[in-house]
Amino acid sequence: MIRLHLARFALLGSVAFALNAFAAAPAAVPAPAAAAATKPAPTAPIIVLNSLDANLSLIDPVTYQETGRIPTGKEPHHLYLTPDEKSVIVANASSDSLTLVDPRTGKFQRTITGIVDPYHLRFSPDMKWFITAANRLDHIDIYRWQPLPTGGFDLKLAKRVPAGKTPSHINTDSKSTTAYVSLQDSDQMIAIDLATQTPKWTIPVGKMPADLFVSPDDKFLFLALTGDSFVEVYDLTVSPAKLVKKIQTAAGAHAFRAQGDKRHVFVSNRVANSISRIDMQTQTVVDTFHAPGGPDCMDVLADGKTLLVTSRWAKKLTVIDLDTKKVVRQVNVGRSPHGVWTLDHVPLR
Repeated sequence: MIRLHLARFALLGSVAFALNAFAAAPAAVPAPAAAAATKPAPTAPIIVLNSLDANLSLIDPVTYQETGRIPTGKEPHHLYLTPDEKSVIVANASSDSLTLVDPRTGKFQRTITGIVDPYHLRFSPDMKWFITAANRLDHIDIYRWQPLPTGGFDLKLAKRVPAGKTPSHINTDSKSTTAYVSLQDSDQMIAIDLATQTPKWTIPVGKMPADLFVSPDDKFLFLALTGDSFVEVYDLTVSPAKLVKKIQTAAGAHAFRAQGDKRHVFVSNRVANSISRIDMQTQTVVDTFHAPGGPDCMDVLADGKTLLVTSRWAKKLTVIDLDTKKVVRQVNVGRSPHGVWTLDHVPLR
């Protein structure tokens, strides 16, 4: 089955790629010798999900060489660390499964089956709830995370919540009371009470909403519009949430990643081939970075100076130096790279 959201994004991607016959990335900027001598090198691999190849790439964090690939299920799109930090969960949407790998070595651990259409995934901050968005089946599943006395864990489905068309991305407040989910093809956003697993409200939003980001103080929600060139800002202190501002970013605003300073957040603009840095206090764009090949998911290394972004239409992982705002290298990976993650990163909020 060809997924609706992939068909629509492929159209955007072809436009992005046609407009961006990007040049080869410049040579990497070497780290100063003194810094290398005083700071231990990262050891955990960088993990990139190759959605159309049904596998993941492991990349050495020092040499930036691909060291291997691990099979997953079909359409691995997003990944998340387990509460015990012993596994990274890869959600395989078309295989109805989860693949677990070791976050420190990248080695395969096990596969969990019977998880229906897990496109996006998220743990609540208190690590009691595991939430998945069923992108093609129009529902949101909420599981109880249950650690086992003998080690490992179990997932028990607490509630399947029907939703509008194409649930896409998930975020929660810091108190683990509410999950927010974008409904991509309904142009809506839904809020779900986690304690009761029931909807609190559903509101109309802009075109093709994708990723969401809740400010550290839980007062505002930032919503990326992939079908437009804006990030919408919603006031969460009222119910239902109220639109208070539209921030102009660039075409195809899609995914968020916090900078780690509790003030700035990055958003990838997939069609414009750029990344915007937003100041959450002033709710304005303060920087723009070139990011070729349909930028999608991001991670920020623990040094706070390096941004990783998957170039969805170019089969590459792109590395950006945040000080110089330049692409310093690109790494060849698989087809349609989507999620990217490493254990050595700045905080998620």
